[in-house]
Amino acid sequence: MKRRSIDIWKVFTILILLSLLLFLVYPILKLLILAVYKDSVGFTLEEFKTFFSKPYYFNTLLNSLKVSFAATICTILIATPVAYFMSMYKIKGNAVLNILIVISSMSAPFIGAYSWILLLGRSGVITRFMADHLGIVITDIYGFGGILLVFSLQLYPLIFLYAKSAMENVDASVLEASENLGVVGLKRFFKVILPLILPPVLAGGLLVFMRCMSDFGTPMLIGEGYRTFPVLIYNEFVGEIGTNQSFASAISVIAIVFTTLVFLIQKKISEKSSYSSNFLHPVQKKKAKGIKGVLIHILIYIVVFMSILPQAYLIFTSFKNTSGKIFIDGYSLNSYHTAFSRMGTAISNTIVFPIVALIIIIVLSLIISYLVVRKKNVLTGIIDIFTMIPFILPGVVVGIALLQGFSNGVGGSSLFVWGGTVNIIIVSFVIRRMPYTLRSTSSTLQSMPIVIEEAALSLGASKLKTFITITVPMMARGVISGAILSFVTLISELSTSILLTNVRTKTMTVAIYTEVVRGNYGVAAALSAMLTAFTIIALIIFNIIGNRKKPI
Repeated sequence: MKRRSIDIWKVFTILILLSLLLFLVYPILKLLILAVYKDSVGFTLEEFKTFFSKPYYFNTLLNSLKVSFAATICTILIATPVAYFMSMYKIKGNAVLNILIVISSMSAPFIGAYSWILLLGRSGVITRFMADHLGIVITDIYGFGGILLVFSLQLYPLIFLYAKSAMENVDASVLEASENLGVVGLKRFFKVILPLILPPVLAGGLLVFMRCMSDFGTPMLIGEGYRTFPVLIYNEFVGEIGTNQSFASAISVIAIVFTTLVFLIQKKISEKSSYSSNFLHPVQKKKAKGIKGVLIHILIYIVVFMSILPQAYLIFTSFKNTSGKIFIDGYSLNSYHTAFSRMGTAISNTIVFPIVALIIIIVLSLIISYLVVRKKNVLTGIIDIFTMIPFILPGVVVGIALLQGFSNGVGGSSLFVWGGTVNIIIVSFVIRRMPYTLRSTSSTLQSMPIVIEEAALSLGASKLKTFITITVPMMARGVISGAILSFVTLISELSTSILLTNVRTKTMTVAIYTEVVRGNYGVAAALSAMLTAFTIIALIIFNIIGNRKKPI
């Protein structure tokens, strides 16, 4: 009797679906139950009524939407012309500028907020200089304007990367045809180029919007009276005055609904404006001449300088002597010595936790992308939908959901008691950052011909062996591209980690935030400088690996 062989992909489908149900769907459902059910009352919408009936609460949602939309528009207005000029013209120092733009986006936004406080706060370096030497009083950076400044300069590189890639893929024959019809200059940009790059720009805009909506640290540090949604959720969940976890859960559900609506709207617009291009004739960069060339260079240099300034200033201040919030004369390594002596575990955690999470992310992304692209069915379609959910969830919401799902407390017993453990942190990292690697990997696999895999199977190779020896190496570039974004966002994660970590498991971003709040600016600057160094080292390593992985 012939033995039936086990279909390994069916096994993977079931295991991954069960894992997503356990670590993603179950915590969210428990969050929803806590929002609408009370032991003393039963089913109730009281918490939702409270939110929408009191302007104090509802205005926080409006504030978050307002600053997120404003930041998205500002990043598009900054990134699109910079990407256009760097794609169409030969810019001096182009390679260095590209590196600086990428680096400027690779730290947590709240670190940028902290740096701008040192520069433009009420006692900031620039503020004091302008007042003492020029007699000019600068409006303080706190509130809506400060949050918008930080988000715009920190996040525009995300749209820049999307827009620049799209512009470099525009067929030169399209531009030549427009010139022959007399469509040149700004008219050509708005009539021809902008419609072609709109889908990727919108994709980058969605990423910016979600980052702004979910950011906790920036409005907490620089917002002052300007309350935002993540701050409200955090305060209701772990506030000093008192906590209301049912109300925090209800607010989290509202956040999920609104971010989902924005995601669906963006997806619909992108689908309507999508296009295909043969990309037969790449655009040749021209030399920017005369006053036009000077203005283009000035614009790009100013934008890059403003975006890299916060990190550069933090590195500088990390070597200054400090006394709490005051930087005093002289330079030393005292801040680094204090950081290592007091934050040793946070530094090692920031390296170990993301690496462990990234390994899991890469393995899962390879398997899931193969399932949703090559093994399409109802179950893999459900998996594809589930894996996109974390992309639209604010970090604070993910943190609360995991605490409700895997900690005993309000809401009853849990399957696992993981609160404050390494396990729950790794799970949160994987859930939140896997979509970046997964989308990149899936996109690469979709562009790969299936005939090579079919040839290997016809020669007697097993499905698993074909996947490991043939498919995975061809997907390497996509994996590395996604892994870069996953890793650099893992080491700068704050909004989820601040809820899930404790003294033993805290990471550098949590430590930096804590030191800023306590007024230990020197230690915070030293930790921020080290985090920047880790990011640059990671980018170099990924770049080396990526250059070795040549596509087949």
